Amino acid sequence: MPKLAALALAILLGSASTSQGENWPQWRGPTGDGVSTETGLPVTWSIDTNIEWSLELPAWSGSTPIIWDETIFLNVADGENLHLWAVNRADGTVRWKRMLSSGNHRERKQNMSSPSPVTDGEHVWVMTGTGILKAFDFNGNEIWARDIQADYGRFGLNWGYASSPLLHQNALFVQVLHGMKTDDPSYVLRIDKLSGETVWRIERHTDAIRESPDSYTTPALLEHEGNTEIVITGGDVVTGHDPATGEELWRVDGLNPKNIRSYRIVASPIVVDGIIYAPTRVRPLLAIKAGGRGDISKSHRLWSFDDGPDVPTPVTDGKYFYSVNDKGILFCLNAKTGELVYGPERLAPGTYSGSPVLADGKIYVTNEDGLTVVIKAGPEFEVLAQNDLENYTLSSPAISDGQILIRTASALYAIGKRHGAAP
Repeated sequence: MPKLAALALAILLGSASTSQGENWPQWRGPTGDGVSTETGLPVTWSIDTNIEWSLELPAWSGSTPIIWDETIFLNVADGENLHLWAVNRADGTVRWKRMLSSGNHRERKQNMSSPSPVTDGEHVWVMTGTGILKAFDFNGNEIWARDIQADYGRFGLNWGYASSPLLHQNALFVQVLHGMKTDDPSYVLRIDKLSGETVWRIERHTDAIRESPDSYTTPALLEHEGNTEIVITGGDVVTGHDPATGEELWRVDGLNPKNIRSYRIVASPIVVDGIIYAPTRVRPLLAIKAGGRGDISKSHRLWSFDDGPDVPTPVTDGKYFYSVNDKGILFCLNAKTGELVYGPERLAPGTYSGSPVLADGKIYVTNEDGLTVVIKAGPEFEVLAQNDLENYTLSSPAISDGQILIRTASALYAIGKRHGAAP
């Protein structure tokens, strides 16, 4: 599906019941790639300026807030427990909290609240790093609950589970790609969104060794020339799967050409304009032409880049491809050819774990110190602003109805004025 058509469909589905701006229903926004069509967004703010409201939070999280009309959902760690919070969009007050799981703990920089929720506007689903997957309606009624580890064995990732579910039509797609701490195979699930029952479970085999089978990525949706596929990265390979059956339709090797034992993958794949962009652990980032079947490692590989990200997922509008690494080094490439447009350009000092978002002709990227650098989109590098919220931040920005929502360890901030009024 062409990029503009995909965006138009997302806006139609995401805003059918409201006259407001786009919803942000999943980790990477309305089209799953970190791009928003919102305009008139704030450029400058600080801890006490251009903040509409803030909500105190008990701990840090890698989970991004999701937004549907008047409700924001947050996966929240609070001591040993994990909760789903429903927050009033208008003023930042908490409508309800629901228990998800006990057993929260720290795994290096993340805790067990890292997966982002996902919603269709009637229900919300949320996964925890402990393997608990639950569904709720917007009033906080629990619809169903699953314990993925109880059903299929303990997760064996070196630094804890962090993948978010992918929602497509009537199904959730959940990946468990692991190997560092287990001999169990990696697998992908299709789960009925209303009943919580497993529709299929397929094993995903690779030759990756030691830590390299581990993947913290989120599946991507590919819709191309009438076909729909689920794209998975991890275990040194990229694979495309039939959403109806789980069958592997194609595979691309080459994410770990030297067979290094520590090539776990954190940055997720994105799909734009019939191209699959697959990061690995810095090098190489691969661009793959959609539409292949079988082993397409050579036939459909468009370009590769050896200065890709480790943790932040890149973003592209289909013309320019923007990649920010953990040290805040930005590269801009031609999205179709991989030709360098500019870079390396250093952003503000710090460590970058949140993923950049693209909207209103700007790129917003937040580092772990809570500093958001605003960059002009396009072929010339220009920093428009640096905005400091002065607190530890792992989450990525979310955009809806003229506002930017950023989650730090201590608070959720609604930045700027909303464009629309509550219905």
